[in-house]
Amino acid sequence: MYTTREQGNYTENLACEFLLKKGLKLLERNYHCRLGEIDIIMQDNEHLVFVEVRYRKNNNFGSGAESVTYNKQTKLIKTASAYLQQHAKLNKYPARFDVISMTGPVETGNITDTNINWIKNAFEA
Repeated sequence: MYTTREQGNYTENLACEFLLKKGLKLLERNYHCRLGEIDIIMQDNEHLVFVEVRYRKNNNFGSGAESVTYNKQTKLIKTASAYLQQHAKLNKYPARFDVISMTGPVETGNITDTNINWIKNAFEA
């Protein structure tokens, strides 16, 4: 049985591997500042991509993507702004907010690409 933190690390690792296979370049993981956290920051050609990873064992109470509320979006946007202030050279790239939503039993280690829903440009800043 995984702890919540272990589940988070496992699903973030899967999301990162998935996006790397899709051709994105990893810039940073688990960026923290006083405003919040961004799970994964990547570059997709000319876009800077801020990725929120969400996991649900099942969709009985909604998908992971549905859990990215307006308040969470606002927090992510503010955190991304802080990141851009610290990394001014990246300001030349347009920013995009993606959500990776996963469903399936983490305990079995059987989450595959078919259990991953990648929502590009999930919301706008």
